[in-house]
Amino acid sequence: MFLNILLYSPLEQFQIVPIFPFFFGIFDFSITNETVILFLLLFFFIVFVLSLSRNSSFSVVPGRWQSMLEIIYITILSLVNDNIRSEKSQKFFPLVFFLFFFVMSLNLIGLVPYSFTLTSHLVVTVVLSFSVFIGINIVCVRLHGLNMFSLFLPSGTPIQLALLLVPIELISYVFKPVSLSIRLFANMMAGHALLKVIAGFAYSLMSSAGLFFLMHYIPLLILIPLFGLELGVALIQAFVFSTLICIYLNDSINLH
Repeated sequence: MFLNILLYSPLEQFQIVPIFPFFFGIFDFSITNETVILFLLLFFFIVFVLSLSRNSSFSVVPGRWQSMLEIIYITILSLVNDNIRSEKSQKFFPLVFFLFFFVMSLNLIGLVPYSFTLTSHLVVTVVLSFSVFIGINIVCVRLHGLNMFSLFLPSGTPIQLALLLVPIELISYVFKPVSLSIRLFANMMAGHALLKVIAGFAYSLMSSAGLFFLMHYIPLLILIPLFGLELGVALIQAFVFSTLICIYLNDSINLH
């Protein structure tokens, strides 16, 4: 029964299912499929980082895994250096590196059949975006104090335009984490829903007889390039998320 619902409902893959229900008054502390995947990902990421920090087997001539790690390392390092124009940019490399791996892993996990895509839930992307954005503002306050309010009034702006520009700059500044979260959520949910719709259509044709059974190969062939496209979207969205974080960090460090 559950398999039939999953096949015919494209949105079933986004449902949060409680595994171990636990309520304390009006508060819900249940362990869900979302919680399990999140903690498993954090656990494997910590193990991965610790294994790298204790591993002294890196060679001058890199193997496949070492080459892949070096490419990712150089890409994120250049991303940080190019977008954060400050001598303090290296301090934020671990943050950007973690965010890239974290978002990329969540996106790729969602491509596994019958898995769960955390980044397809708006509450997850909103919490992630606002948490990082609050940290960026704390960095800005520690570096510039009350001078951070110059973000809302660009230098050289006439006083006559201040009443117009300050509200516009304030609204655009507040909506930065909103756009960041909606962009990631919308791209991941739309792509995964499309894959599920086409897969369900292929399954419906396969359950039929005669000519309709032969036609199920058409949506199956369409799924192959779409899956590759969705794989590219998962990687690109992680890169875009990290790039925007670097841009926001640059604004908080250098102001206008």
